[in-house]
Amino acid sequence: MLHELLLALLGYTGDLIIDQREHQESLRVNLSPDAPLAEEPTFKLAPDLSIQRSDKEVIERLITLGFYYRELDRFASKSRNLSWIRSSKDSPLLRNAELLKGKRLKQSVYRRAVANGIVEVLSLYRSAVLHIEQKLLSDSLPILATVTQGLNKFFVLLPPLYELILEIERDGIFGGRLLNILHKRCHCGVPELQTCIQRLLWHGHQVMYNQLASWMVYGILHDQYGEFFISRQDDRESEHDLPSDTLEKLARMSTDDISLTDWHLGFHISLDMLPEYIPMHVAESILFAGKAIMVLRNPSPAFQFHDAPSHQQSPGGTQKIHGFNGRLSFQKDTSVCTTLIAEELLPQSEADKIEAMLQDLKESSEFHKRSFETAVASVKAIAASHLWQLVVVRADLNGHLKALKDYFLLAKGDFFQSFLEESRQLMRLPPRQSTAEADLMVPFQQAAIKTIGEEDRYFSRVSLRMRGITIKSSQVELPKVKAYSDGDFSVQSDTSLETSLDGWDGIALEYSIDWPLQLFFTQEVLSKYLRIFQYLLRLKRTQMELEKSWASAMQQDHSDFAKRHNDRKNSSITPQRRQRFRPMWRVREHMAFLIRNLQFYIQVDVIESQWNVLQAHIQNSRDFTELVDYHQEYLSALISQSFLDIGSVSRILDGIMKLCLQFCWKIENQENSESTAELERIAEEFNKNSNSLYTILRSSRIAGSQRAPFLRRFLLRLNFNSFFETTARGVLNVVRPRPTLAILQ
Repeated sequence: MLHELLLALLGYTGDLIIDQREHQESLRVNLSPDAPLAEEPTFKLAPDLSIQRSDKEVIERLITLGFYYRELDRFASKSRNLSWIRSSKDSPLLRNAELLKGKRLKQSVYRRAVANGIVEVLSLYRSAVLHIEQKLLSDSLPILATVTQGLNKFFVLLPPLYELILEIERDGIFGGRLLNILHKRCHCGVPELQTCIQRLLWHGHQVMYNQLASWMVYGILHDQYGEFFISRQDDRESEHDLPSDTLEKLARMSTDDISLTDWHLGFHISLDMLPEYIPMHVAESILFAGKAIMVLRNPSPAFQFHDAPSHQQSPGGTQKIHGFNGRLSFQKDTSVCTTLIAEELLPQSEADKIEAMLQDLKESSEFHKRSFETAVASVKAIAASHLWQLVVVRADLNGHLKALKDYFLLAKGDFFQSFLEESRQLMRLPPRQSTAEADLMVPFQQAAIKTIGEEDRYFSRVSLRMRGITIKSSQVELPKVKAYSDGDFSVQSDTSLETSLDGWDGIALEYSIDWPLQLFFTQEVLSKYLRIFQYLLRLKRTQMELEKSWASAMQQDHSDFAKRHNDRKNSSITPQRRQRFRPMWRVREHMAFLIRNLQFYIQVDVIESQWNVLQAHIQNSRDFTELVDYHQEYLSALISQSFLDIGSVSRILDGIMKLCLQFCWKIENQENSESTAELERIAEEFNKNSNSLYTILRSSRIAGSQRAPFLRRFLLRLNFNSFFETTARGVLNVVRPRPTLAILQ
């Protein structure tokens, strides 16, 4: 009876103590590891065994430990089974069969780690049973009392552990979710059980720390079974979520820039596998740190080659290699340069420091949230600092920011003034779909020759593009079309055709970005720059047309005055013409006044002030993530303070620019009554729009908010003599009543 009991405590049933499942199936062998777990204990005394009731109750209570032991041992054996991994000498058929079996069983390194912890507990249990056997054989002690006294503490441990593995098997829990359930079960009022669960959690954390070390020290995601909370983005998901233009640009990227693709699209946080006790911001720091280390350890060969002269004293700078032998020597130099650059971007001492911090966490017996978050923050700071060094210092970030300001924010006003003047006659005609871009290149290059010096090494990165001139079936006249090929660049999606400009509205710039600046200047960032550029170019073009129309009118007036002076008797048109056009020139002055002040507000109060703020941040920051945030704030401030994110204001401003251009073109063609009526309509519409603009901008919702700190200056310039205020109230109307414009004979 003693040996039957001891064997049952170790999971082996017999004639006196049986397993009901085995007994029902007439089996006398242990269940295989693949058999499902029983929902409740199935070890029972044989029904034909005559024994006292009190002893029977004690024995049945004891043998439940044997049941729990066997089920825990089966779970551990199943989770630790590596038999599906075969050597290369095995036959392919056998290896494939084992691999398929392993896939069906859903292998999990986290389950294997927890199983290792369970094996530790079971080894203690076996030692206790062995100690009881030795004690009973050496001394004549009461059997049941001795066994109960020796195994009493396992009644606290084995049943909760069995419930744990039952939940794991039933719900298919693995990876970060397994850490979650262990962390929850750590919070209990039984010290022995709490210590046991913490030990299991420690084993699970060993796997997590190994994955963190691989990710944050070497930039390698080692997650064979998809259990880590950092996971690689599925190709299909990324292609489904991204716009077509971004996918096209990424497809054109060279294989040398795969690390940049991984930076933007390759990895994400898997919320299903993220333990609940790790905050989201910490997981994002881990994601950033790993991606940064990946970039630092895998520099682009192009970047290495440009940086090579710093290591090789080459007076000519960039070497030109000809012939096969030259290519071989270049490959050797590149491989050497790869090692040098990678070591400089992330010194081995820094990698050792990161590894040491993770090793300290790994060796700790308990998981301390504060220590974990502090270590992750330190690793992120190291990665961000070295990435800052790469992007800001080595890649000349500030020079490229200045170039984007010069060309996308129109800081080089002389260049764009020259470009608009050179292309003015061309833009009077509708753009031709097939040659519009080529047509614009001529004035673009002429303006560059006149205004861009040889010392400007960034202009070569700027290229002119013509977008959005495709004629839709619903659009009749091409000059009235405002259609962008990329929705990201439109001012507002609800902008109607009535407020659209002409077909030249699709003029765009592209800026060539080299590695590693793509980390900073993402496609989203460049699209914001382009959105602002197209808005500012329309504004500058409108201002130029208003100035040219006045210059043209004055030239015509002086010519008429000279003719009248030479022929006083026969010329009577000039005084009448000047008198009849005076209301229209007053309207033109109102247009020019509004456009000039708006342009001054955006270029000086918005762009220059925000640029100074950004420069101050760049000077004081040594963290790449901070720079990205500051730059995003810079762009957001430009868009919001220029009112591009307010649909009503954007529509009004587009309408005003459209009316100004129409006015300039119509006033040069004053030939019939239809043109005169059209001028009156344009003047009246401009009056309404300008009054509406002033009313909206002076509202407390906009002028009283912090989104536009210099808006009050703009309103003060507009309303310096209370003209706009009185007009907006309807006291004064600058268009009606007016003298009817007569048709010039």
